[in-house]
Amino acid sequence: MKSRVTLLLAAIALAIAGLSSPAAAAPPAASTVATGYGHTCAVRADASLWCWGTNASGQLGTGTTTSSTTAVRVGTASWSSIDAGTSYTCGIRTDGTLWCWGSNTRGQLGIGTTSRSTSPAQVGTVATWASVSAGDAHTCATRTDGSLWCWGFNRLGQLGADPSAVYTATTPLRVGTAGDWTSVTTGFAHSCGTRGTGTLWCWGDNGDGQLGLGRLTPSTSPAQVGTASDWTGVTAGYAFNCGVRADGSLWCWGDNGYGQLGAGTTYQTAPARVGTGTGWAAVDASFNTACSTRTDGSLWCWGNNASGQLGDGTTNHRSAPAQVGSATTWSADFRTGYHSCGFRADDSLWCWGGNSNGQLGDATTVQRTAPIQINV
Repeated sequence: MKSRVTLLLAAIALAIAGLSSPAAAAPPAASTVATGYGHTCAVRADASLWCWGTNASGQLGTGTTTSSTTAVRVGTASWSSIDAGTSYTCGIRTDGTLWCWGSNTRGQLGIGTTSRSTSPAQVGTVATWASVSAGDAHTCATRTDGSLWCWGFNRLGQLGADPSAVYTATTPLRVGTAGDWTSVTTGFAHSCGTRGTGTLWCWGDNGDGQLGLGRLTPSTSPAQVGTASDWTGVTAGYAFNCGVRADGSLWCWGDNGYGQLGAGTTYQTAPARVGTGTGWAAVDASFNTACSTRTDGSLWCWGNNASGQLGDGTTNHRSAPAQVGSATTWSADFRTGYHSCGFRADDSLWCWGGNSNGQLGDATTVQRTAPIQINV
């Protein structure tokens, strides 16, 4: 659900392309990982795709509904990126085409139906997709021309459209006419994205202040969050968000019932700074947990820890960032949720947290409160 956004890479892309340039498709230069509710998928450096965990809705993409506690390769195609929703998955291939599979009760696969697919199904025919974010029952993606598209459930305006006109979209629906979107992320019923100007925009449900607009009323179209123009990216959890700005400061807002804002337990209707540090590099949020890397290569997590997803060796919730072990070799590619996974600089993959469906990929269903290396 994740936001499925790697902020450090986004910042680098902005620096290279210029702040006014539209999003560009990322080459498959490094491994990527995605965590859903009970499944995990990863793209290896050789561009092969592997998935494991629960498969009741076909979210592993293997053509069956058979679950697996170890990594299973998904076809033979070459992939550049992957993101996991609650019970479905979407990915972009190296040719720029977009494919989704798994649960589709609200049209979140974008394939024109509400029937599930147990194998990757292509979304339309265009081959210019740059990034994709899979939420609970809606999906958003950017194209290389900087346009933004969303589909799936729209009861609270999370597609950026009036729900009285579009309640469910089974194919991609363009969000406005702007052509400078650089990233997008989907929560449970809201969405956020950054534009080439460095500005941040959110839309959809706002019952916990997750839109960051200083109020609790929803917005059915993108609304700018404050006036800052130095956001390098944003990531959406269930009903909260976190983002990093160009100075390396970390900000979170929205629901805070588990301390997922990283500062106390009070919800925030506008971005609130997490501590005073300026060394934050990349952040990811999902459900009620968030994790972030720092420029020294360390990884920190906070929020809900009932399944050990913070990786600190306990199941205690944290209202402030807690370091995951002592390693300082974490890459910008990691994802969190009820379980978490991340790559280190040597391209090794490590997972921890809930494992009742084998989503850690260690051939067991044993919960882990600290990272273990996964063979994938």
